Order: sequence, then C-alpha cells, then structure tokens
Amino acid sequence: MAKTLRVAVVGVGYLGRFHALIYSRMPEVELVGVVDIDPASAAKVAAEAGCRVLSSSEALPGQVDAVSVVVPTSAHLQEARPLLRAGIHMLLEKPIASTLEEGEEIVRLADEAGVILQIGHLERFNAGVMALAERISKPRFIEAHRMSGFTDRATDVDVVSDLMIHDIDIILSLVKSDISAISAVGTPVLTSHVDIANARLEFANGTVANVIASRVSEKTMRRIRVFEKNRYESLDFIDQRIDTAYPRANPGEKWPEVVVARVNVKPVKPLDAEIAAFVDSVRSGNPPLVDGRVGQAALVVALKVKQQILARLEKSD
Repeated sequence: MAKTLRVAVVGVGYLGRFHALIYSRMPEVELVGVVDIDPASAAKVAAEAGCRVLSSSEALPGQVDAVSVVVPTSAHLQEARPLLRAGIHMLLEKPIASTLEEGEEIVRLADEAGVILQIGHLERFNAGVMALAERISKPRFIEAHRMSGFTDRATDVDVVSDLMIHDIDIILSLVKSDISAISAVGTPVLTSHVDIANARLEFANGTVANVIASRVSEKTMRRIRVFEKNRYESLDFIDQRIDTAYPRANPGEKWPEVVVARVNVKPVKPLDAEIAAFVDSVRSGNPPLVDGRVGQAALVVALKVKQQILARLEKSD
C-alpha cells in the first residue's frame, strides 16, 4: 500500500463530521473527500477538513483505499456493498446493520474482498473500558446503566440499537460465553420506538448481566459494575474512574478487611483511538478489535432484546 493512506467519509452529519476532521489531522493519511446527501453539509465539512466534496460514493473506487461509512443504519448495506466489492477497507458505524441478513451480507462481502471491516462500537476504545477489561477475569454479575436526556439524534431507531448495544458489545467481550436466556422489557415514551429498556442476559457459564438504557432520563449516567469472586469493579464512563473493593487478610479479626480503592484512568478520546486503530489495521493487515463478526454478534443479541420487548408490548396493548 502507498505510504499515504487515501480515505473518504460517507455521511458527514454529527458524527461523520468528526471522522472527517480526525482523518484530516492524521499524518500519512490523505482525506480525499466527503460525501453526503445534503450538499450544504458536505461543503461545510469539506471546508473545515480541507478536502473535496465528492458527488457520491460511486466516485470512490480508484480514488481511496479506505472509507468511514457514517450513514443511517438502514442504508448500511446499500452504501457498503459497492465499496466492499471495490476492495475498499471500511469503518462502518454501529450497529452493523438493521437486520441479521443484511449484517451477514456485509460480513460476507468483506470476507470475499479480503478487506478490513471494522464496526464503530466506540466504547470499546474508551480508556476506562480497556482498563476494566484488564482488571477482571471471571465476572459473575454485571450491571450496566446508560441513561441520557432526549435529543432528536438517532430517533429513527430504538434505544436498544442506539444506546444499549454499546453495553451489549462490552458485556459480550468481557464474558466470552454463549447466551442461554434473554428477558427484556421496555416502552416508547417520546418517539414511536422503544425509548427505555431493561434486559437480563444469562450466559451458559452462569454469568448474569442486567442492562438498562434510556434516552428520556433527567440525568446522564454511563456506568458498568462487575462482580467477581472476592472483587467488585465499577467504571464511571463519564468521570473515567474505576472504584474497586476486595477483601484483605485482617490478622486477629474474624472477618477480612474490605479494601476500597479508586483508580483514575488517563482519558483518551475514544473516536480518535477508534479511527487510529482502523488506520493501523488497514496498514498492518491485522484484524480489528471490533470486526464484522463481533459487530454481528452484538446485533444478534440486540435484536433478540428488541423482539422480547415488542412481544411484551403487543400483549399489553
């Protein structure tokens, strides 16, 4: 591959704009251009990032080596198919697709083309999540909360696909066991989709995870708590802080001492880290941390959660 990696961004709305700006600052990366169905948005981001506006993604083959696709989930396969067939490496925003069939098609196309396919599960590049993963080995119970106030972003999908899928992906990476049972509830509040949801995930190895996601909450909360034998770890995503508790021998006393400690994690901008990892995978050929199959595994669970919720809502109507 040429020394300079040629890239483009397809879809420069709120998140896509940041992809473009990050690429524009990276050494040995040339941001060739941006594509968006809104010409004004494309022109504005192109001016900020110092690149061209390209007429459509059809213009990309032959001009770029890699691309970020940051379009609505329903359009992922439509945008990804011709680019993957053209042999272009891809960072595709999460979730991988709207349906399992479309996700499988995207993975198959990437495999056939022999290209890097990375799915944008941003929180896997959160410094706190990476530190937490290094500190635990055999979780027995996990509780995750992802709560935020309402915005008009991503209202075309439900809260499971928008927010909960982050924690589903993290939990799957920590537990490393097949799911044996799922139970979920939720309801629409402001949109026509489910806005608040709770899921219980049971794994074959005995681990249980309770996951709550809301986009209609008064306060913002991003937290995951992990219970292991003789150990408890709690990560606050926002403050980038891990609180831990564990027993320590207490000579002369009946019970051990409970040690409580705090670990401050050095913050890293997750999107910068995610894009840097993608560029490194393209250059080195090494598989990405969150490849297409990982993204598909998270989608499988998210859709089962959604199905459970919708089935309960139908019964209650």
